[in-house]
Amino acid sequence: MSEVILIGSQVMGAPDEKLGHLLLGNFLRLLGEREQLPKYIILWNSGVKNAAKGSDTLDYLKALEERGVEIICCRTCVEYFSLENDMAVGSIDGMVKILDILMSHSVLTV
Repeated sequence: MSEVILIGSQVMGAPDEKLGHLLLGNFLRLLGEREQLPKYIILWNSGVKNAAKGSDTLDYLKALEERGVEIICCRTCVEYFSLENDMAVGSIDGMVKILDILMSHSVLTV
C-alpha cells in the first residue's frame, strides 16, 4: 500500500487532456471509496490546481481529507500559479516538508 500519492498535473497520462482529466477524477473518486487510504496526497506543479476553487476534482479531495488523508500543496507551485487566495482544501507547505514525507514513505506517482 502506498502511503503517499504524488500528483503533478490536472490530468492523468497523455496525450489526450480531456481523457486525462476524466481519468484523474475517476482515480480520486475511486480512491475515496477504498477502505485503505494513503496517509498523504501531495500536489505539486499544476497538480495544485486540483485543490483550488472551481476544480472538478475538489469534492473528491475534500472527501479524502474528511476521511483523514492529509492533502499537501506545494507552496512554490501555489505561488507560481497565483492561487494563494483560491485554495479550497489541504494545507500549503514548503519543499522541506514535502521532501521529508517523500523520503520516508512509499510513494505512488500519478
